[in-house]
Amino acid sequence: MSKQALAGVATFAAAAIALSGCSGSGADDPSNTIDGEVKGDLKIITWRTDLVENGQFDEYIAAFEEQYPDVSVEVEGITDYAGEMTTRLSTNNYGDVIGIPAAIQPNQFEQFLEPLGDKADFEDTYRFLNGAAYEGVQYGLAIGGNANGVLYNKRVFEAAGITELPSTPEAFLAALQQIKDNTDAIPLYTNYKDGWPLGQSFGNLGGITANPDASSEMAKDPAPWTEGKDMYTIDSLLYDAVAAGLTEEDPLTTNWEQSKVDIATGKIGAMTLGSWAISQMQDAAEANGASADDIGFMAFPANVDGTQYTVIGGDYNLAVSRHSESKAAAWAWIKWFVEESGFAENEAMISTVADAPLPENLSGLEEAGVQLMEMNAAPAGEEGLLNEVASDSQVDLFGNIYRQELVDVARGAADGDKESFFADLNERWGASVERLAG
Repeated sequence: MSKQALAGVATFAAAAIALSGCSGSGADDPSNTIDGEVKGDLKIITWRTDLVENGQFDEYIAAFEEQYPDVSVEVEGITDYAGEMTTRLSTNNYGDVIGIPAAIQPNQFEQFLEPLGDKADFEDTYRFLNGAAYEGVQYGLAIGGNANGVLYNKRVFEAAGITELPSTPEAFLAALQQIKDNTDAIPLYTNYKDGWPLGQSFGNLGGITANPDASSEMAKDPAPWTEGKDMYTIDSLLYDAVAAGLTEEDPLTTNWEQSKVDIATGKIGAMTLGSWAISQMQDAAEANGASADDIGFMAFPANVDGTQYTVIGGDYNLAVSRHSESKAAAWAWIKWFVEESGFAENEAMISTVADAPLPENLSGLEEAGVQLMEMNAAPAGEEGLLNEVASDSQVDLFGNIYRQELVDVARGAADGDKESFFADLNERWGASVERLAG
């Protein structure tokens, strides 16, 4: 499974789920609470089909059941997790433990999920709380976290003569040009055809300007694609790289699975992805006779007064279904999975446990003096505003549609230029801001 980070730092929900309006015995039984006896049957619904297929989930289940012998666990992996869960959430039968789908708006949490307690009570123990909290109540815990930035092949950079990692957009474009001039590698790979990797760059919102409130401010900003702002810098880098011929020759033929092999073996120089992808690229390297050590990760090429910032955020948040008949067991699974299973370490993710060390694959960020930054929660009453503006304006912030259009303009396959494209985005976005936040 390769799309697990799509629910990471920010999510885009096209519309709220229609509620079924019915309730199950799990919700109605007053003795069935997260603080009750840890026992019963437990069904875990996961997007990590790879871990189901390779047997890793069986090992997690065996370890949990050894600690909690009165619980029987089964797991179901879903390939199209977002789509399938949207359908299942129209019923009461959507498992006991789920990863909160992006389609559930924060103001719908209480209708689908069991509250875990006051957010304030979790803040000293865990990271990444904002994505599963609403009005001071915590509804889930992240399985781990990721950093946003650029994944690159160290060997390609060395062969190109790049001796220092770029910390500005201009330096990054110059480095890509060096790769094109001095190697046979594709400098920057967009994964245009699969589409969803294009949305990964949105996770850098806030890191460009070192502003942890960038998400909530963007929800009220009538013109985010203006020079000097995060979105302008993020999308300009893609546009300028494509326009300069520093990406794949034919974006219509890109292939995500093949791109993992190609960057691992030095046929691609860099891709804008979250740190969740590092382990997949390292696995591809080892499977194809290359070295896992060739895979590097750097901050997005921007800085504030010489300091770079990398936005970190939680991956999918595990939550207890409000219709579960084994809520205490479901909550025990979530805490165990986050704190004791070793999942974050196995996946080289940032642990949700606040005092846990960073994974080894992010040591380069520390060595470069990059500051890690979590985004602040939106102000009370505005938790869903960014999604609402995005939906109303039809600008899929964490998706691929408008960025594919941007690539088409940049490569001359569609009319316009960067200025006209950004002006159109600002016009659409600004009109929605006026309607919803003005």
